[in-house]
Amino acid sequence: MSQNIKIVSPEEAVSHVNSNQRVFIQGAAMTPVALIDALVKRHEELKNVEVMHMHTEGRAGYTEEQYKDAFKINSCFVGGNVRKSIQEGRGDYIPIFLSEIHWLFRRNILPLDVAFIQVSPPDIHGYCSLGVSVDITLPAIETAKVVIAQINPNVPRTHGDGIIHISRIHYAIETDEPIHAHDLTEASAVEQKIGENVASLVEDGATLQMGIGAIPNAALNNLYNHKDLGIHTEMFSDGVLPLIEKGVITGSNKVVKNGKLVTCFAVGSQKLYDFMDDNPIVHMKEAAYTNDTAIIRRNPKVTAINSAIEIDITGQVCADTIGKYQFSGVGGQMDFIRGASLSPGGKAILAMPSITNKGISKIVPYLKEGAGVTTTRAHVHYIVTEYGVVDLFGKNLKQRAKALISIAHPDAREALEKEAFERFRG
Repeated sequence: MSQNIKIVSPEEAVSHVNSNQRVFIQGAAMTPVALIDALVKRHEELKNVEVMHMHTEGRAGYTEEQYKDAFKINSCFVGGNVRKSIQEGRGDYIPIFLSEIHWLFRRNILPLDVAFIQVSPPDIHGYCSLGVSVDITLPAIETAKVVIAQINPNVPRTHGDGIIHISRIHYAIETDEPIHAHDLTEASAVEQKIGENVASLVEDGATLQMGIGAIPNAALNNLYNHKDLGIHTEMFSDGVLPLIEKGVITGSNKVVKNGKLVTCFAVGSQKLYDFMDDNPIVHMKEAAYTNDTAIIRRNPKVTAINSAIEIDITGQVCADTIGKYQFSGVGGQMDFIRGASLSPGGKAILAMPSITNKGISKIVPYLKEGAGVTTTRAHVHYIVTEYGVVDLFGKNLKQRAKALISIAHPDAREALEKEAFERFRG
């Protein structure tokens, strides 16, 4: 490599991690697995290394029980590869809005000793791209004492703020592997119906925020007849591509970054990453920007599409725990629920199937013991299931219960009505 950058072996790179240090790991599709694997191999010589990240992809060997003395997780989001270890006490979770994680680093609340990142090779000016995951990685790089990079030619070079000069990288390794990818999942009949109901709320000229998964994609699949939609979101996936190709998503009505697709990370197929590579309409920002309510609300008709694990009959939303079990994280749901509610003509939407895969109602009299309230009942507006749409804004407790029961699964309605009657005396 022609640039003045210290290329070392994975073993030498991770030798700069010491016991009792705090290590940040870039997440999502950009998870630097080669560095993680090399670090885990040092487990016998390390003690009490604190590992911080959001959702990561791929192997997470530091979570294994036999390495519990070497590594402890202190995660800002709980993905599938770390859930078991956190549940079993080999780590913990920090409840925090995605928009505020950067303060942990910049305000020295949780100072970082080392940051593991994955980047593109440097350009002729010496700048590498953080690819499709800028989110909280940018503030981590700015504040970490040592930055260790996995340089990979498969990393898309994205426009926006996700760039780092090689002079900020202390040690680097070279790899040549595809970044983590997920193909689109096929929507079930129930998810397709939910998508149709969500799409019925989307107006022409709306600015969309959505997550990944079958329901957001099903909603996007029902927007082909819309006009001049925009994207300002914390993440997007392949579902936006057909709408861009057909000219439905133009961003022409947006106030913030007019004409740009604004996000802080993306996860999807190789086709998505190819689309993002050197594409000036995609603008990558850190989460402190994308999820800032004051910025979100400036766009017109912000339509935020999020989901829930369960919702009680007063409108309390649990989206990150299953009772006491930490399933995911607070993430950016509240950032966008609030931003959408304050946007001119905005709509905050929570969409979910009426029942779980095991046939248990997701609309419940009371949240499970130990459940976290991700979004308060005062913040909730639109709730969508396959049985319809209700707007809880301005409704009292009895009215909310009646509305929510109307979109619950028919098999659950009688029991819910009984609970509502006993609770609200009518």
